Amino acid sequence: MAAEAVTIDEREVQEEKVMDVILGVAKGISKSGEGGLIVIADRADIDGLFETHYPQFTTAYPVTEKGMNVVLEKLATIDGSVLITPRGELVAFGARLLRSTTLPGFGTRHAAASGITESLPNSTAILISEESSWIKVFQKGTIVLEMDSSEVNPNVMEKVAAFLTRGDTALLAAAFLSIVVLPVTPQSIVYIGGAYLIVKSTFETLSSLLKGIDSA
Repeated sequence: MAAEAVTIDEREVQEEKVMDVILGVAKGISKSGEGGLIVIADRADIDGLFETHYPQFTTAYPVTEKGMNVVLEKLATIDGSVLITPRGELVAFGARLLRSTTLPGFGTRHAAASGITESLPNSTAILISEESSWIKVFQKGTIVLEMDSSEVNPNVMEKVAAFLTRGDTALLAAAFLSIVVLPVTPQSIVYIGGAYLIVKSTFETLSSLLKGIDSA
């Protein structure tokens, strides 16, 4: 049992590292004024749900390897989506997703991000808006979090990555060590270390945690 627990823990740590790297890449793309879409999904789940526009290459290096963030940033700005496994393996780039859900007022990237995460409940899509420069994170077909491109303390971003990977709101609340919380609404805007995060999921739990921090 102990060996299995270690394996599960190691997998979670790797998945959080992958999410952290991708969020950092998204911030870099946002600052450059370009857009992109990165989808994290198991290879077996997403197989058959995309088509590629360009000749593909493979690499044995996960996105967590030094220098791969630069490669990923370039690939993500190519027309289409970048597909990554939770372990950080590159599946495809310049991919057209075959699942989409139209979101009124938004374009094809939003439709693809919503559609693929609705079809694959365990997937996550990170969309970088070329128009607004905001980063939007989709899970289960909806936007669960938005953020701007401001630099944030790495420890905070690690907790945000853990929240998105595990879905544990307490992990996100742990990042709120020095924050300004604007009026709490179902789309709570949190100002953390110079960056805005709009948290759109688990509102009741998050609201309670924020109130507890505020009164501490």
